[in-house]
Amino acid sequence: MTLMPDTRSTVRVCSIHDLEVERGRAALLGTEQVALFLLRDGTVHAVSNLDPYSGANVISRGIVGTRGDAPTIASPMHKQVFDLRTGECVETQGKPALALTVWAVRTEGDDVYLPSDAARSSDDALQEVLR
Repeated sequence: MTLMPDTRSTVRVCSIHDLEVERGRAALLGTEQVALFLLRDGTVHAVSNLDPYSGANVISRGIVGTRGDAPTIASPMHKQVFDLRTGECVETQGKPALALTVWAVRTEGDDVYLPSDAARSSDDALQEVLR
């Protein structure tokens, strides 16, 4: 697991209204694809959209579920299952354990924010929700 730090430097990624419950959305944060998930309890999770097993940017198209009390996402490619809170792969389908990068999400009103990359200026960190 790689947890991106929750710093004061954040960027608005989208409105909460751009997200559907238990459906992923991909957002472009600079050059990084991030998969966003709005859960039934109102929490928003952000993980890398890059499936570490297939190398394809498809995690946002995965199936949301749970393992115990852990919210999960199953890759649509080879069905590995990842904990949305930690990025840890909880079902490797017999492969070596790999993980997704996780971003700390902050919501303020209807806006969803992620930590910005310190190497980019806020003008260069243009993001858009990909549909």
